[in-house]
Amino acid sequence: MISQLSGASLRAFLVVTMIVTPSLLLQGSGSHSSDAVMLIAIFAGLFIIVEYGSVYPGLVEFRDAPPFNRTRFGILFVTVILSSVICAGQFNPSIFSRLVTAIGLMLGEAMDFPFSPIRLILWLLPEGTTFREAQTVRATTGLAYLVALIGLTVFAITIRLSRWPGKAGAFNVWINLPTFEPTAGADVVSRLRRDGIVNILLGATLPYLTPPLAGMIGGAYGFSLLESDVLLIWLVALWAFLPASLFLRGIAMRRLALLIEAKRRRVALDSGEDAPEFLPA
Repeated sequence: MISQLSGASLRAFLVVTMIVTPSLLLQGSGSHSSDAVMLIAIFAGLFIIVEYGSVYPGLVEFRDAPPFNRTRFGILFVTVILSSVICAGQFNPSIFSRLVTAIGLMLGEAMDFPFSPIRLILWLLPEGTTFREAQTVRATTGLAYLVALIGLTVFAITIRLSRWPGKAGAFNVWINLPTFEPTAGADVVSRLRRDGIVNILLGATLPYLTPPLAGMIGGAYGFSLLESDVLLIWLVALWAFLPASLFLRGIAMRRLALLIEAKRRRVALDSGEDAPEFLPA
């Protein structure tokens, strides 16, 4: 129990650190926005402590199946930190901020081709956007896209090499998939494969859907992507994080389907029965 609470407290500290980092690195943020950031950080920290300090399932999926959530948090944390360094470098340039900005610009220009998500974001920038502001958006989106791709690659390689999640022991569906009902509907393997495909397709289309949606919401409420650096950082981070998170969930779902199917085959062979046919992917 003590080790579980200490682990939950460490996770909460990391989440709070991630949330307050942009406001600490950037200049010119008002007291009201700082108070709002601290309030959000406190609520997020309490949520993590409650989720990971409890033995019962909550809202966080794959809670006891690392490195799923660790990979998701790493993608978001690294994206927020690097975007904050780029934006902070406009006021207090340093060697590190210039290096990160140069890498981001190089990646942004390489990914700025027709029908790419980055090209769509640049198209949707409001009128009057300066060249410097456009370059900042290009650099942050380029780095965010790279971090998301690296996170997906690392997760795919890790679960392949470590035979996730079977190597860590029995997979508790109740704890790790609290919203998934194994006994409802069709066969659990076909449902896991279907959910995996749906999540992967959503992850592929979400980078194209979120920029117009953010532009519509911003136009309705009278704010833009370039209104503040903190807003830019979080919008770009979520733009890269949400599709990557859906991709990770889709990969994990299909991985579970393969493991369940393989276990069924082993049980059927041990019992002397004919092994079940593979379900269509």
